Amino acid sequence: MTDALPVATPGQTWWWLCRQLRARRLDVALTVAAGLAAAGASVVPVTALGLLVDLVRDGAASTALVPIGLLVAGIALLGGLAAGATTTLVSRLGERILAHLREDVVSVSLRLPAHTLDRAGRGDLLARVGADVAAVGTAAAEVLPTVISAVFLGLLSVTAMFGLDWRLGLTGLAALPAYLLALRWYLPRSAPIYAGERAAVGARAQLLMESLQGVRTVHAYRLEARHLTAIEGASVRARELSVGVFALFTRFVGRINRAELLGLAMILVAGFWFVRDGTVTVGETAAAAVLFHRLFNPVSMVLFTFDEIQAAGAGLARLVGVGLLPVVPAGTEPLAAADLTLRDVTFGYEARVPVLRGISLRVAPGERVALVGSTGAGKTTVASIAAGILRPDSGAATAGGVPVDRLTPGAVAIISQETHVFAGPLIEDLRLAGPGASTETVEAALERVGALDWARGLPGGLGTVVGEGGHPLTAAQAQQLALARLVLLDPAIAILDEATAEAGSAGARELEESALAATKGRTTLLVAHRLTQAAGADRIVVLEHGSVLEEGTHDDLVAAGGRYATLWSAWQSRG
Repeated sequence: MTDALPVATPGQTWWWLCRQLRARRLDVALTVAAGLAAAGASVVPVTALGLLVDLVRDGAASTALVPIGLLVAGIALLGGLAAGATTTLVSRLGERILAHLREDVVSVSLRLPAHTLDRAGRGDLLARVGADVAAVGTAAAEVLPTVISAVFLGLLSVTAMFGLDWRLGLTGLAALPAYLLALRWYLPRSAPIYAGERAAVGARAQLLMESLQGVRTVHAYRLEARHLTAIEGASVRARELSVGVFALFTRFVGRINRAELLGLAMILVAGFWFVRDGTVTVGETAAAAVLFHRLFNPVSMVLFTFDEIQAAGAGLARLVGVGLLPVVPAGTEPLAAADLTLRDVTFGYEARVPVLRGISLRVAPGERVALVGSTGAGKTTVASIAAGILRPDSGAATAGGVPVDRLTPGAVAIISQETHVFAGPLIEDLRLAGPGASTETVEAALERVGALDWARGLPGGLGTVVGEGGHPLTAAQAQQLALARLVLLDPAIAILDEATAEAGSAGARELEESALAATKGRTTLLVAHRLTQAAGADRIVVLEHGSVLEEGTHDDLVAAGGRYATLWSAWQSRG
């Protein structure tokens, strides 16, 4: 059962957005100025039309129409330029804010406690940085300019109607309650559906990821039908929500159409009486009617994109929600001495279900200690706590007397069996651990772990593109790449969590030698998948059910005839 990542409340989302806008006051001011200019350029020709009608009714000379025509032509040119500038500025402002949000989400994600992400599921997080970012990006680039232009046009149109005559302005505003009632009916009903739709998409992504990551297990236990049924159920849930909100939106459009009809009818009827009484002119009434009618198109454009606005709002709340998570702060204290100590450490992933029970061990500077034990004994959990990835429920994990989670980045490094090869040139993949490292330094790191020959033998040498879409690497090569990164990073303490497990029998010995070379002279804690690794360690700690069962050198433990001796005998019989 996963614990969903948090979703920001409307108040939290608005606060975050306002803070971003305040930080970009100049961009906001330019955008507003361009929007008002574009809206004003749309309103001026309509008021000029009203003046033209009155001039014609009064029998003015044809020469009186020339200035009005020139004014309309000039304003049209200015309006076109302002409209283009508005679209560009709004899109740029939205994309900059979205880029900042993406960076924040990735930054928080990389600093989340490991157990938080494990409980929430990576699928939900990927859905947020994928589908939710896409929804917000579409709104920022395509929908937001239309919405802002429509708002400015509506405000200036109503202002222009009051400028023509205050009675016409009040008549136009009389239709406002109908619009507000339609929105009041729609928003409370649609917002939860859009939020549910985004959550359903995240749940579907989580199921897909779990199925793909565990595809071998799924095939081995013939669970294909069960997983397909679960994915189909999640897809049906997302589809039903999409259909439901579209049906709701259709009813909303009908209510807006009735509000438009009501407003235009009121202006025409009231205008008739005002003209009859001589309080307004025919031109002013015509201009007011055209101004109100011109609002139909922008209002309709906003309504037709309202589902995208709602989806973007739900996606934004989910993205802002990631920023609400507590993160592991980067350490600032230097490592004074390269010893690693776990003192009476207790830890459980769930309350009242301990995985580790009072673990205590010390790795002296330069010493190599191996952790062995059966599956579920707690080896990986010990390694994660020693690396500062997990925090113990009680007890302490220190290096040089300093809690490991307070050390400066790079003081302690961990390599697991799940090694990632980043997309890009091989040499740049390595330079992630040593920015600015020279080619000679990178080659020295590769040579130390026995990887230089095959790296030079790639189609493009060290410049060969690897990772997704690039030249494929074997599991052993990927692990050697990780070990070369370790050499470039040069941490005082290294933790290897079954770092040779994926090599297979053929490459295991070579990879063990690579690991030994990469950690030579370093304080090393090794989770040993293969007991030949443990046999070469300075000391061995045997774990069982989250406790230290026995401890000593390989020869001493074999001679003692305990749990390790049993494991070693079974390992030798396999060979």
